[in-house]
Amino acid sequence: MRKSYHRHKPDTQTKKYRTNDQITAPQVRVIDDAGNHIGLLSLEDALAKAREFEFDLVEIEPTAKPPVCKIIDSGKFQYEQEKQKRKAKAKQKQTETKGVRLSLRIGTHDIEVRMQQAKRFLEGGNEVKVEMVLRGRERGHIDMAKDIIKSFIAGMGKDHGIELTWDEKIQIQGGRLHAIIGLKKP
Repeated sequence: MRKSYHRHKPDTQTKKYRTNDQITAPQVRVIDDAGNHIGLLSLEDALAKAREFEFDLVEIEPTAKPPVCKIIDSGKFQYEQEKQKRKAKAKQKQTETKGVRLSLRIGTHDIEVRMQQAKRFLEGGNEVKVEMVLRGRERGHIDMAKDIIKSFIAGMGKDHGIELTWDEKIQIQGGRLHAIIGLKKP
């Protein structure tokens, strides 16, 4: 029997910075740790200057002509970069689409329960997909299904005091009807 091995894919998001002897450009533009512009130096002079300050020479912008290098502590620099990346990732809000399913013969109490569910989803920062599946002879009552979905959405806004966004279009695919609603952004 043959075994299949999966290689770990390298993280393409992380940017690798060349330091000290890894830099290949003959001339570099040098900036010190305080952000002051030192000037255009040969690579040997820039490395000597970095040793003089007892720091590393890190290639910050390799695509520039000539490449921009900074005299800083490389470990501290990489830590700061990772810290900024984690902070940016923490600020991102992943919105998810949660679903609420209705039927053509749904009762009023069941509608109220689905409204409570949808309200919780919306308050959690998610979008809600209101869906209805029509089976068999129910497919002949698409207009009635649309009315139920519209009244559900109208009831969400009216009964629960929520300002909703939706595109006023109920999408139909075969025997499925759905509309996506979300909270209005201030």
